[in-house]
Amino acid sequence: MAKRLFDVVGAAAGLLVFSPVMAVLAAAILADDGRPVFFRQVRLGRARRPFTIVKFRTMTGGRITRVGRVLRATGLDELPQFVNILRGDMSAVGPRPLADADVRRLGWTIPRFDFRWRVLPGLTGLAQVMGAPSGLRSASLDRWYVGYGSLSLDARLVALSFAINALGKTRIREWLLRARRQTKKARRRQSAGGPLRDSIANAPD
Repeated sequence: MAKRLFDVVGAAAGLLVFSPVMAVLAAAILADDGRPVFFRQVRLGRARRPFTIVKFRTMTGGRITRVGRVLRATGLDELPQFVNILRGDMSAVGPRPLADADVRRLGWTIPRFDFRWRVLPGLTGLAQVMGAPSGLRSASLDRWYVGYGSLSLDARLVALSFAINALGKTRIREWLLRARRQTKKARRRQSAGGPLRDSIANAPD
């Protein structure tokens, strides 16, 4: 219940704050490449129920458009998914929403990956923020989040996602990687010479 309240309040606030930005982006897409402004695709949600995801269109004829390149670099193409959150299709934070074809291609139809379908997919998430591709690395991060996620972690991931919107994915992910390495080095120094083995920092590698 608390997570749903977090989602609804956050998505409503996001639409209010970003509506001028979304209007400008829609106009830029129209001016650059014409209609349609939005991209729609069926993805799998909780319990593998299908829903239609909404994003700003970033491609035409198999190539990324000029505006689309900027939208992808900043993650601003995801902003229309606030509507999906309000509908209850998605959460603010969760595993990446995937199409059925991608789930089958990755082999995630077996019981080992059933944890993904216990929660709503997210507009952002641990794997998305860390830049993990859709593979075992992504699945490992998603499994950790489903098992140990919290509202405080959700708030931090949302904040990092806004930072990505403002500064770009590459800069924020490089900063996260450096911070993670420093944390691990500090923990190794603290455990050196002691009987306890060193633990990894929060999320798995």
